[in-house]
Amino acid sequence: MQIIVCIKQVPDTAEVRINPETNTLIREGVPSIINPYDVHAIEAALQIREKAGGKVTVITMGPPQAEEALRESIAMGADDVRLISDRLFAGSDTWATSYTLYKAVQKLGADIILCGKQAIDGDTAQVGPALAEYMNIPHISYVRKLEDVTETSIRVQRLMDDGYDVVESPLPVLLTVVKEMNVPRLPSLKGKMAAKKAVIIKMTAEDIGAEEQNIGLRGSPTQVKNIFAPQAKGDRRVLEGTPEQQVDALVAELRRLQCV
Repeated sequence: MQIIVCIKQVPDTAEVRINPETNTLIREGVPSIINPYDVHAIEAALQIREKAGGKVTVITMGPPQAEEALRESIAMGADDVRLISDRLFAGSDTWATSYTLYKAVQKLGADIILCGKQAIDGDTAQVGPALAEYMNIPHISYVRKLEDVTETSIRVQRLMDDGYDVVESPLPVLLTVVKEMNVPRLPSLKGKMAAKKAVIIKMTAEDIGAEEQNIGLRGSPTQVKNIFAPQAKGDRRVLEGTPEQQVDALVAELRRLQCV
């Protein structure tokens, strides 16, 4: 069984800064991490391998420094990794990113594809489902638990507002997972040593057979017009005392503001 996990290296949200002149994220000097939801996707892939056998390949589309995220994946237990990297990919929106990943997955082959539900730097939750549409395979979003997996099918629990659905699908299939899915394992010493020695294979636009009109800025129908940090409000007040005293103070303040 071929299991592919799509991950993204993102800026650590605790260190995010915005360039006031260009209205873009400042990435230089900002520590990067694997998108937290994607870590759960890696763990889910490893658990599927333990249940049904197979090979786990982790891929990421990004600049050369994204190699570090792939090495972390190897340390966790991934069998193989691929860096999808080319200057032609620069400026890709979710549409172009999904297409690029589709061409890479098509080249590698997959029975199960896993993604985090969304990336914390964009929060669109579009790439996973769009990748499934490009591949013309079923997808199940917001997966919270793996119930069963065989060589031909998979059964999972899908998180809903009022509980969960049990969904079964034939393979191939794409899953996007939520943090309730599992508790990611810590890298082993053996895994860390393997990650340090690993040779990261890079795949360019030519390697995956991507058409230039569908990638990068040229293939992106949407572009970010502006990005900004919300201004901090300075008129906040902390209510102190017992819960009853805090409620009384809140009601008094709302009445003073003529809100009630």
